Amino acid sequence: MVGEQSEPGHCRTDLGQDKAHSARMYNYFLGGKTNYAVDREAAETVMRHFPAVETAARVNRSFMHRSVRCLAQRGVRQFIDVGTGIPMAPNVHQVAQDVAPGSRVAYVDNDPIVLVYSDVLLDGTAEGETCYVQADATEPAALIDAVRSEAVIDFRQPVALSLHALLPFVTGDHEPYRIVRHLMRELPAGSYLSLSHDTGDFAPEAWRAVIDTYAQAGTPAQVRTRAEVLRFFDGLELIEPGLVVGHRWRPEPGSGPSLVSDAQVSLYVGVARKP
Repeated sequence: MVGEQSEPGHCRTDLGQDKAHSARMYNYFLGGKTNYAVDREAAETVMRHFPAVETAARVNRSFMHRSVRCLAQRGVRQFIDVGTGIPMAPNVHQVAQDVAPGSRVAYVDNDPIVLVYSDVLLDGTAEGETCYVQADATEPAALIDAVRSEAVIDFRQPVALSLHALLPFVTGDHEPYRIVRHLMRELPAGSYLSLSHDTGDFAPEAWRAVIDTYAQAGTPAQVRTRAEVLRFFDGLELIEPGLVVGHRWRPEPGSGPSLVSDAQVSLYVGVARKP
């Protein structure tokens, strides 16, 4: 476990150990160890309402791996991963640099505990480059400025923007569609948006209970319908197979739709190109 961090002459960093955090709950769902008792308690409550949540988390993680690999194979050499969460290998840069060692990745998150572990995100290839930026997705202009300041991403060349399992925690009050439009507007033609989003389409009662659990833990969240998720791709060109449930997006042999149901996954995913 990691406690509050401090250095001589610096204020201690509050890691929010007194209340559950969505990133640490996600880490628990994936079998990670970077979580506290309060996170595990909230996560277990979610699992009682939606027992397949661990499956959904693994499908989401697997989609990230496949989408990054796909985009690297398409020639994308730059990635901005917003809502990075607690590092768990393989991370975006490891997947991308396995295909193209010169790939560059900017990780973005606003969780202090991710900053504590950010050195794990900076161990890329000698040919490539990575950086970690502390920024809030609900302030897209400041986020882009912070990424630019690191000079790792060349905004004149195509970039893959990854918003994986982030937008359920951006409620309507924060205008999530405006945020995505702003971020994509900053990227040149030929860039991509890779996105995953929880949905209540298949198990509405269970997901209402899940959302209530997050709210009680102090983290507002919301699921969205397929039509609502599709809106995030307005003006972009979805690549095959379009917007689908996570395990149906270019599945690898032996890990496809026959192993889990749409209701167990309850996650829409898609990758789209900016024309």
